Amino acid sequence: MDYSKLKTVTEGLLFMAGDEGLTAKQLADILQTDTAVAHDIAKDLMSEMKKNKRGILVSLVAGAFRLTTNPDHAPFFERMAYSPTRSSLSQASLETLSIIAYRQPITRIDIEEIRGVKSDRALQTLMAKDLIEEVGRAEAIGRPILYGTTKSFLDYFSLPSLESLPEPSAVDDDALDEQTQLLFEKLEGRQMTIEELPPGHNKE
Repeated sequence: MDYSKLKTVTEGLLFMAGDEGLTAKQLADILQTDTAVAHDIAKDLMSEMKKNKRGILVSLVAGAFRLTTNPDHAPFFERMAYSPTRSSLSQASLETLSIIAYRQPITRIDIEEIRGVKSDRALQTLMAKDLIEEVGRAEAIGRPILYGTTKSFLDYFSLPSLESLPEPSAVDDDALDEQTQLLFEKLEGRQMTIEELPPGHNKE
């Protein structure tokens, strides 16, 4: 595989990796090349995307390469996140939020295993609305981010604590679907007024 092809493959791999990103060693293992070569490929991709002023950039965060939005475009992203026309949570966001509420702390990969689909966009939406937050990193390869609900989640849905969820928060896989549906019903009752939740609502 030529160098140019390796760069395009790397871009796709970083997209799939989401927030956790990939280290040079992880990239090397997937691309079946040396770690130094994988590092150079990622750095070249980073320089190329920055030079072309792309909307998506490659950043090196905590030793891992990952795709990020261009910070120069932040005002537009904020406008999109808090636009009234986009204020309602989608079914994907509701499902992701329910899983996090019952299974927290939980990684993106574990969420996607439960849902069976990618959850990057849903996680970004929930983060933007201050309903979930990063609560640490798992003791696993790549140290993936752990997600949990925020105080704003409890306040907004009038829950005094996580123990007040429709069913006990300690659930097994067999009971998850039923209990997630119960939370759906509680969350969907607030869908018409989700725009009431301002940026950073009650965040400590």
